[in-house]
Amino acid sequence: MTTSPAAQTSPESAPDAAHQVLTVQQMREAEGALIEAGTSVDALMQIAGRGAAAYVWRMSGQRPVTVLCGPGNNGGDGYVIAQAIRERGGEAVVVAAMPPATDAARNARKLFEGPVLGPEEADCSGEVFVDCLFGSGLTRPLDADAFALLVKLAGRHRHRVAIDLPSGVGSDTGMALNEGLPQYDLTVALGAWKYAHFLMPSAPLCGTQRLVDIGVAPVAGAAGRLRRPDLAAPGPDAHKYTRGLLAVVGGAMPGAAILASMAAQGAGAGYVKLFADTKRGAPADLVVETGPVSEVLTDHRNSAILVGPGLGRDGVARERLAVALADPVPVLVDADALVLLTGRHLAERSAPTVATPHEGELVALERAFDCDGSGSRPQRALALARKSGMIVVAKGADTVIAAPDGRLALVPRASSWLSTAGTGDVLAGAIASRLACGAEAFAAAGEGAWLHGEAARLAPPAFSALQLAERIPAALAACL
Repeated sequence: MTTSPAAQTSPESAPDAAHQVLTVQQMREAEGALIEAGTSVDALMQIAGRGAAAYVWRMSGQRPVTVLCGPGNNGGDGYVIAQAIRERGGEAVVVAAMPPATDAARNARKLFEGPVLGPEEADCSGEVFVDCLFGSGLTRPLDADAFALLVKLAGRHRHRVAIDLPSGVGSDTGMALNEGLPQYDLTVALGAWKYAHFLMPSAPLCGTQRLVDIGVAPVAGAAGRLRRPDLAAPGPDAHKYTRGLLAVVGGAMPGAAILASMAAQGAGAGYVKLFADTKRGAPADLVVETGPVSEVLTDHRNSAILVGPGLGRDGVARERLAVALADPVPVLVDADALVLLTGRHLAERSAPTVATPHEGELVALERAFDCDGSGSRPQRALALARKSGMIVVAKGADTVIAAPDGRLALVPRASSWLSTAGTGDVLAGAIASRLACGAEAFAAAGEGAWLHGEAARLAPPAFSALQLAERIPAALAACL
């Protein structure tokens, strides 16, 4: 498969330090750079531990805190946290699952002035349990004794805080290395976000997430945590065409395309036009064109095209997909169109193409573009993006956005009420609208994904896809 030339852009500069997402190896190298620049491991441990202690202190309300410390530097952070709590006037006890095994952890242990209990003495309970058993380098399951101690102490405390990551999850994969890991109220990331903060099944275990800055610099090639976009209102001389004309290609199930069009209207495009077989069911403020798609998609004013929601998978659907992809403007391919898509469709394209597959559609695209489907979700999305030349929005409970040039964005966990029919159509409409507004394809995908998650936050529980689409304008207002 030949990669679309338009997708061969240079990667953006590294995400800023507060939003970058690092692998275990990248984090080690970033910390190594700080040490080479003159900051000692002990100093870094004090910065990280005391930063985390501020969050633990707020949660404890001066009530008893129990800190479970492992043998490594994550355990050392725990001793610092416990000492900082005591210095604030709080009560903190350390349970040492194992003796400190690094110089920095041993030094932190010496500085801790409170009680240290062994595993056999760990019969304590309290307000807040702090998990400093293992940090981000863990790749194998916790042994039986460590796991039992973790579960016991977590169960005896009202609130639970994980430092850097919950013990027992794979940092780079998000996999649970043990079954039955505790659920945490708060996870305090140290230095940088890790992949497990965003991926299933580990992300829900983390609870609320906060970051402590320890001075890590931006890392070239790092993934980014999706952040609120900074958008602008139309200029004083704007009109519907300068704001962007989005053409939405309808099909066998008109409701899905109408829903996507409504979302697109609220996400910033100045003109949304639906090409469908009938005007039935469309709201009064949505322009609907009927007739052969090959005729109505020749408008040179088109800024972007959305094809797929409700398209169907018959011969007519195939023809409409081919016509849409022949237009020299950015195209978002969603739903049924993803199952019909092949490398031949993209071979002659020079404009960006965005794909928004859920897991089943992702598997179909991996087959179509000869990807083996192995690796973590981010690795799979990147492999497909590179093979196809498309921006890939692998949507789901842990949405990731990948570009052919290696850029990767991880989307913070959104409302679980999004697990309802039609919300994917709303996402497609929001992203396509941002494409029509002129945003670069990777940026448009991130903008639309953020608007989608914010609209879900603003919607009532058990919302419908229509209610979600109706919240898109309010989500947009938060970015202005």
